[in-house]
Amino acid sequence: MNFPRGRRILVSLLLSVLLLTTACTPQEPGRFDQVQQESTQQKRGQAVVDTATQGGEFNKFFPTTGDGYERVFTQEKKGFAEAKLKRDGQDLAMLAISDTTSTPTTAASYSNSTKKIAGYPAREIGNTQTAVLVNNRYQVKVLSRDPSFTASDRAAWIERFNLDGLAKLN
Repeated sequence: MNFPRGRRILVSLLLSVLLLTTACTPQEPGRFDQVQQESTQQKRGQAVVDTATQGGEFNKFFPTTGDGYERVFTQEKKGFAEAKLKRDGQDLAMLAISDTTSTPTTAASYSNSTKKIAGYPAREIGNTQTAVLVNNRYQVKVLSRDPSFTASDRAAWIERFNLDGLAKLN
């Protein structure tokens, strides 16, 4: 095909205009775009309420370590703080404090508790967790990460938290 020079320029120009107009045309919103926009702007149903205590406030209430035990803080966010309890480099348990204002059913689950640890309502959660509720707001939990760390070990470590200090936290 041997096009004269003018035709080649005209074809190139028409193709360029066609590409430019189709590329710059606004795209119609997809079927999920509106739902995505609504869910990202939604305020209700968020995981943590505004009045939840900052996780860093909880660190001072965790038990001090010694006797070969090591405490390593692993997570701290609004309404929650967590640390690993280690001995000889092995994870024995997770220690956690959470503000239950974001999850009122958690606090309510202690209402029928007959067990107490250090004077606070306590409960066993499954076979690996022991928890107490402090000041009807803060849940202190110890989770076994090693089979040798028993329910009595978990209760003993809960007693090592500064529970009375935590009860005074506003």
